[in-house]
Amino acid sequence: MPDPLTDLTTPQIDEASFGPVDHDRLQSPAISTHPPRILLLYGSLRARSFSRLSAEEAARILTGLGAEVRFFNPSGLPLVDDGVDATHPKVRELRDLVAWCEGMVWSSPERHGAMTGLMKTQIDWIPLSEGAVRPTQGKTLAVMQVSGGSQSFNAVNQMRLLGRWMRMLTIPNQSSIPKAFQEFDEAGRMRPSPLYDRIVDVMEELVKFTLLTRDRKAYLVDRYSERKETAAALMKRVNLSSAT
Repeated sequence: MPDPLTDLTTPQIDEASFGPVDHDRLQSPAISTHPPRILLLYGSLRARSFSRLSAEEAARILTGLGAEVRFFNPSGLPLVDDGVDATHPKVRELRDLVAWCEGMVWSSPERHGAMTGLMKTQIDWIPLSEGAVRPTQGKTLAVMQVSGGSQSFNAVNQMRLLGRWMRMLTIPNQSSIPKAFQEFDEAGRMRPSPLYDRIVDVMEELVKFTLLTRDRKAYLVDRYSERKETAAALMKRVNLSSAT
Protein backbone atom coordinates (compact mmCIF):
# COMPACT_ATOMS: atom_id res chain seq x y z
CA MET A 1 0.00 0.00 0.00
CA PRO A 2 1.50 3.40 -0.95
CA ASP A 3 2.68 5.68 1.82
CA PRO A 4 0.34 8.72 1.74
CA LEU A 5 3.19 10.99 2.82
CA THR A 6 5.52 10.01 -0.03
CA ASP A 7 3.15 8.99 -2.81
CA LEU A 8 2.81 12.13 -4.92
CA THR A 9 0.53 10.55 -7.50
CA THR A 10 -2.48 12.81 -7.90
CA PRO A 11 -4.78 11.41 -10.57
CA GLN A 12 -7.49 13.88 -9.52
CA ILE A 13 -5.29 16.85 -10.49
CA ASP A 14 -5.61 18.52 -13.88
CA GLU A 15 -1.92 19.04 -14.57
CA ALA A 16 -2.53 21.76 -17.16
CA SER A 17 -4.15 23.90 -14.46
CA PHE A 18 -1.83 23.00 -11.57
CA GLY A 19 1.70 24.08 -10.81
CA PRO A 20 4.07 25.50 -8.19
CA VAL A 21 3.65 28.96 -6.76
CA ASP A 22 5.15 31.63 -9.01
CA HIS A 23 7.49 33.41 -6.59
CA ASP A 24 8.19 36.25 -9.00
CA ARG A 25 4.51 37.13 -9.33
CA LEU A 26 4.01 36.79 -5.58
CA GLN A 27 7.10 38.58 -4.33
CA SER A 28 8.08 40.97 -7.11
CA PRO A 29 5.01 42.42 -8.81
CA ALA A 30 5.04 45.78 -10.54
CA ILE A 31 4.51 48.23 -7.66
CA SER A 32 1.83 50.93 -7.94
CA THR A 33 2.81 54.40 -6.76
CA HIS A 34 -0.62 56.02 -6.28
CA PRO A 35 -2.06 56.42 -2.75
CA PRO A 36 -4.11 53.49 -1.41
CA ARG A 37 -7.76 54.06 -2.32
CA ILE A 38 -10.07 53.48 0.63
CA LEU A 39 -13.89 53.64 0.61
CA LEU A 40 -15.74 54.19 3.89
CA LEU A 41 -19.30 52.98 4.49
CA TYR A 42 -21.32 53.78 7.62
CA GLY A 43 -24.58 52.37 8.90
CA SER A 44 -26.75 55.18 10.28
CA LEU A 45 -28.51 58.26 8.90
CA ARG A 46 -28.92 60.04 12.24
CA ALA A 47 -27.80 63.67 12.27
CA ARG A 48 -25.35 62.75 15.01
CA SER A 49 -24.41 59.30 13.75
CA PHE A 50 -21.59 57.82 15.79
CA SER A 51 -20.83 55.24 13.10
CA ARG A 52 -20.34 58.15 10.66
CA LEU A 53 -18.31 60.16 13.17
CA SER A 54 -16.12 57.11 13.79
CA ALA A 55 -15.67 56.67 10.05
CA GLU A 56 -14.73 60.35 9.74
CA GLU A 57 -12.06 59.90 12.42
CA ALA A 58 -10.83 56.86 10.51
CA ALA A 59 -10.72 58.91 7.30
CA ARG A 60 -8.58 61.60 8.96
CA ILE A 61 -6.14 58.95 10.13
CA LEU A 62 -6.09 57.26 6.72
CA THR A 63 -5.37 60.59 5.04
CA GLY A 64 -2.52 61.16 7.48
CA LEU A 65 -1.16 57.74 6.52
CA GLY A 66 -1.12 58.74 2.86
CA ALA A 67 -4.36 57.16 1.64
CA GLU A 68 -6.99 58.67 -0.64
CA VAL A 69 -10.41 58.33 0.98
CA ARG A 70 -13.98 58.61 -0.23
CA PHE A 71 -17.32 58.20 1.53
CA PHE A 72 -20.61 56.81 0.31
CA ASN A 73 -23.62 58.63 1.76
CA PRO A 74 -26.35 55.96 2.01
CA SER A 75 -29.21 58.47 2.21
CA GLY A 76 -31.62 57.66 -0.62
CA LEU A 77 -30.28 54.17 -1.25
CA PRO A 78 -33.32 51.97 -1.97
CA LEU A 79 -33.97 48.56 -0.49
CA VAL A 80 -32.84 45.62 -2.59
CA ASP A 81 -35.65 44.17 -4.74
CA ASP A 82 -37.94 47.12 -4.01
CA GLY A 83 -38.81 47.80 -7.63
CA VAL A 84 -35.39 49.19 -8.59
CA ASP A 85 -32.26 47.77 -10.17
CA ALA A 86 -28.60 48.64 -10.56
CA THR A 87 -29.42 51.60 -12.82
CA HIS A 88 -30.70 53.55 -9.79
CA PRO A 89 -28.36 56.57 -9.29
CA LYS A 90 -27.48 55.71 -5.68
CA VAL A 91 -26.79 52.07 -6.53
CA ARG A 92 -24.61 53.12 -9.47
CA GLU A 93 -22.75 55.59 -7.25
CA LEU A 94 -22.06 52.88 -4.68
CA ARG A 95 -20.90 50.36 -7.26
CA ASP A 96 -18.65 52.90 -8.98
CA LEU A 97 -17.00 53.68 -5.63
CA VAL A 98 -16.51 49.98 -4.93
CA ALA A 99 -14.87 49.56 -8.33
CA TRP A 100 -12.60 52.54 -7.60
CA CYS A 101 -11.37 51.46 -4.18
CA GLU A 102 -8.61 49.05 -3.18
CA GLY A 103 -9.81 48.68 0.41
CA MET A 104 -12.84 49.49 2.53
CA VAL A 105 -13.87 50.44 6.05
CA TRP A 106 -17.31 49.31 7.23
CA SER A 107 -18.55 51.18 10.32
CA SER A 108 -21.91 50.15 11.77
CA PRO A 109 -23.88 50.69 14.95
CA GLU A 110 -24.90 47.56 16.80
CA ARG A 111 -28.68 47.49 16.86
CA HIS A 112 -30.62 44.61 18.42
CA GLY A 113 -27.37 42.66 18.61
CA ALA A 114 -26.53 43.02 14.93
CA MET A 115 -25.36 45.45 12.26
CA THR A 116 -28.03 47.84 11.05
CA GLY A 117 -30.32 47.14 8.13
CA LEU A 118 -28.84 50.16 6.36
CA MET A 119 -25.35 48.68 6.62
CA LYS A 120 -26.56 45.35 5.27
CA THR A 121 -28.46 47.05 2.44
CA GLN A 122 -25.28 48.73 1.24
CA ILE A 123 -23.42 45.43 1.23
CA ASP A 124 -26.34 43.66 -0.45
CA TRP A 125 -26.20 46.13 -3.35
CA ILE A 126 -22.54 45.25 -4.00
CA PRO A 127 -22.51 42.28 -6.40
CA LEU A 128 -20.20 39.31 -6.08
CA SER A 129 -19.65 39.65 -9.82
CA GLU A 130 -20.51 42.25 -12.41
CA GLY A 131 -19.89 40.91 -15.88
CA ALA A 132 -16.44 39.35 -15.79
CA VAL A 133 -15.36 41.51 -12.82
CA ARG A 134 -15.60 40.59 -9.13
CA PRO A 135 -15.72 44.04 -7.55
CA THR A 136 -14.66 43.12 -4.02
CA GLN A 137 -12.50 40.05 -4.51
CA GLY A 138 -9.04 40.43 -3.01
CA LYS A 139 -9.63 43.95 -1.69
CA THR A 140 -8.87 44.72 1.94
CA LEU A 141 -11.47 45.41 4.62
CA ALA A 142 -11.46 46.88 8.13
CA VAL A 143 -14.55 46.59 10.35
CA MET A 144 -15.73 48.95 13.11
CA GLN A 145 -18.79 49.17 15.32
CA VAL A 146 -20.27 51.56 17.86
CA SER A 147 -22.57 50.61 20.72
CA GLY A 148 -24.89 52.52 23.02
CA GLY A 149 -24.10 50.21 25.92
CA SER A 150 -21.27 47.97 27.02
CA GLN A 151 -18.68 46.74 24.59
CA SER A 152 -19.83 44.11 22.14
CA PHE A 153 -18.50 42.46 18.99
CA ASN A 154 -21.68 41.19 17.35
CA ALA A 155 -21.69 43.69 14.49
CA VAL A 156 -17.98 43.37 13.66
CA ASN A 157 -18.28 39.59 13.75
CA GLN A 158 -21.19 39.73 11.32
CA MET A 159 -19.31 42.07 9.02
CA ARG A 160 -16.32 39.73 9.09
CA LEU A 161 -18.56 36.93 7.81
CA LEU A 162 -19.86 39.18 5.05
CA GLY A 163 -16.33 40.26 4.16
CA ARG A 164 -15.36 36.63 3.65
CA TRP A 165 -18.51 36.05 1.62
CA MET A 166 -17.57 39.03 -0.56
CA ARG A 167 -14.10 37.44 -0.99
CA MET A 168 -12.34 40.30 0.75
CA LEU A 169 -9.16 40.23 2.85
CA THR A 170 -10.45 41.30 6.26
CA ILE A 171 -7.56 42.50 8.41
CA PRO A 172 -7.07 40.93 11.87
CA ASN A 173 -7.55 44.11 13.93
CA GLN A 174 -10.93 45.77 14.50
CA SER A 175 -12.59 48.57 16.47
CA SER A 176 -15.54 48.40 18.87
CA ILE A 177 -16.57 51.56 20.72
CA PRO A 178 -18.87 51.07 23.75
CA LYS A 179 -21.05 53.90 25.05
CA ALA A 180 -20.12 55.88 21.95
CA PHE A 181 -22.16 58.89 23.11
CA GLN A 182 -19.48 59.48 25.78
CA GLU A 183 -16.55 59.32 23.37
CA PHE A 184 -17.29 62.32 21.12
CA ASP A 185 -17.26 66.03 21.94
CA GLU A 186 -19.80 68.65 20.86
CA ALA A 187 -17.96 69.19 17.57
CA GLY A 188 -18.19 65.49 16.75
CA ARG A 189 -14.52 64.76 17.35
CA MET A 190 -13.49 61.67 19.28
CA ARG A 191 -11.86 62.30 22.64
CA PRO A 192 -8.34 60.94 23.27
CA SER A 193 -8.58 57.43 24.72
CA PRO A 194 -7.41 53.86 24.17
CA LEU A 195 -10.54 53.45 22.00
CA TYR A 196 -9.28 56.18 19.68
CA ASP A 197 -5.81 54.63 19.71
CA ARG A 198 -7.38 51.36 18.54
CA ILE A 199 -8.84 53.12 15.49
CA VAL A 200 -5.35 54.39 14.69
CA ASP A 201 -4.04 50.82 15.00
CA VAL A 202 -6.77 49.49 12.70
CA MET A 203 -6.27 52.12 10.00
CA GLU A 204 -2.50 51.72 10.09
CA GLU A 205 -2.92 47.98 9.64
CA LEU A 206 -5.42 48.49 6.81
CA VAL A 207 -3.04 50.71 4.87
CA LYS A 208 -0.18 48.24 5.33
CA PHE A 209 -2.27 45.27 4.19
CA THR A 210 -3.60 47.25 1.23
CA LEU A 211 -0.11 48.25 0.10
CA LEU A 212 1.11 44.69 0.60
CA THR A 213 -1.67 42.99 -1.37
CA ARG A 214 -3.12 45.37 -3.99
CA ASP A 215 -0.50 44.63 -6.66
CA ARG A 216 -0.60 40.91 -5.89
CA LYS A 217 -4.39 40.68 -5.72
CA ALA A 218 -4.94 39.06 -9.12
CA TYR A 219 -2.44 36.32 -8.33
CA LEU A 220 -3.51 35.85 -4.70
CA VAL A 221 -7.09 35.07 -5.75
CA ASP A 222 -6.16 33.03 -8.83
CA ARG A 223 -7.69 29.62 -8.11
CA TYR A 224 -6.88 26.17 -9.43
CA SER A 225 -10.56 25.19 -9.63
CA GLU A 226 -11.38 28.24 -11.75
CA ARG A 227 -8.36 27.73 -14.03
CA LYS A 228 -9.45 24.14 -14.49
CA GLU A 229 -13.03 25.17 -15.25
CA THR A 230 -11.84 27.79 -17.73
CA ALA A 231 -9.59 25.28 -19.46
CA ALA A 232 -12.46 22.79 -19.69
CA ALA A 233 -14.79 25.43 -21.12
CA LEU A 234 -12.16 26.42 -23.70
CA MET A 235 -11.64 22.81 -24.73
CA LYS A 236 -15.39 22.35 -25.12
CA ARG A 237 -15.60 25.38 -27.40
CA VAL A 238 -12.61 24.22 -29.48
CA ASN A 239 -14.03 20.73 -29.85
CA LEU A 240 -17.42 22.16 -30.80
CA SER A 241 -15.82 24.40 -33.43
CA SER A 242 -13.85 21.52 -34.94
CA ALA A 243 -16.98 19.38 -35.07
CA THR A 244 -18.83 21.96 -37.14
